[in-house]
Amino acid sequence: MERRYTAFSRLRFQGVARRAATAQARPRPADCAGVRERILAVEDDPAIQRILERVLTHRGSEVVVAATGEDALRAIDADLFDLALVDYGIPAPNGLEVLQYLSTVQPECVRVLMSGQLDLPVTMAAVNRGDVSRVLQKPFRMAELSALVDSAIASRERAARRIGARRDRNDRRRYEALVDCLRGDYLSLAVQPICTATSDRRIVAFEALLRSRHEELDNPGALLSAAEQFDRIEDLGAIVARLAAEWVCRFPLDVRLFMNLHPAELGNPDAMVRRLQPLVPYAPRVVLEITERSSIAGVSSLPDAIARLSELGFAIAVDDLGAGYSSLSVLADLDPQFIKVDMSIVRHIDRDPRKRRLMELLCRFADATESLVIAEGVETEAEAATAIDCGVHLLQGYLLGRPGFELPERAAVAEAVA
Repeated sequence: MERRYTAFSRLRFQGVARRAATAQARPRPADCAGVRERILAVEDDPAIQRILERVLTHRGSEVVVAATGEDALRAIDADLFDLALVDYGIPAPNGLEVLQYLSTVQPECVRVLMSGQLDLPVTMAAVNRGDVSRVLQKPFRMAELSALVDSAIASRERAARRIGARRDRNDRRRYEALVDCLRGDYLSLAVQPICTATSDRRIVAFEALLRSRHEELDNPGALLSAAEQFDRIEDLGAIVARLAAEWVCRFPLDVRLFMNLHPAELGNPDAMVRRLQPLVPYAPRVVLEITERSSIAGVSSLPDAIARLSELGFAIAVDDLGAGYSSLSVLADLDPQFIKVDMSIVRHIDRDPRKRRLMELLCRFADATESLVIAEGVETEAEAATAIDCGVHLLQGYLLGRPGFELPERAAVAEAVA
């Protein structure tokens, strides 16, 4: 069995993560109004097939019948089930292998193994691993089958209620933490220097990076995720604009501030301009970064939003270019003054000819469109030297300076921009 499972796993388990993600996006049968539980019955004996189908249909369940392991796997890939009744001795893959696959891609499904000749050690190991929820010994009476199905479905519904209650509690806690962050003194901006790609590496700008001191939402990713979940991106954006204005007024006049603008904020240009009001007096010294990772294709007001920002004097940067899945058409959509190349391209660029060629192409494009390329995430002198050889105009990364809450000595900054 172990050799057969190994071959099976190579063939079937390669797409587990993708199928699991797809399954989570679909509603479970018992969660849909007007639909009873959906049950998968896998049995190669036609007589027992008919019994299973008759008993389960009579109780109001929707039943999908399969005769082989391969048929069962196809059904699992195509649909979601609340309960699976699978015979141990079906044609390969056997019942245990099918249930193990099911436990991986549909963990909420109750998994019942049926057999008249169980390999007890193997079965107990599968139960202990969680691949099998229950065992139904053959031969069984129809009343016994009905009782087991009723009990299994009831236990699944109880588990679903517990998960739902836990999810509700977690959501409440996240929302309360987000409100704390938006109302309290938990948020701040660190700044990281952006330098010229010349031998003196003059500081010409700083990027503002969001930080949180809240114990629940203690990093930018968690904070942004909560703001997106509870539709509070605009509130968060207003706070970031206010904090950014406090920074830029401290900079020497020739030093710019780069800050991120969430793509969702582009959906309402009037509201966006109101939130950015604290920065409007400094607009010629502020660059708004729009990340390439987030889709802007569905933002119908994008041209109007970009035009409004340009009229106010803000410059535009494409952030994280090369990190996401969108096409280079984002450069045409935004017509940016700055192109920030993601660290995934910069990392080890000195050792990878393909990355160097890509960077050279981006720099030639930037020169042709009068924009500037910033290499993000520069950590070594070799990366910096190679990026400069490719034509990069500006550098950012730990090699040049880490994010911090204090500016470098004012004299040093003033000398850098003199």
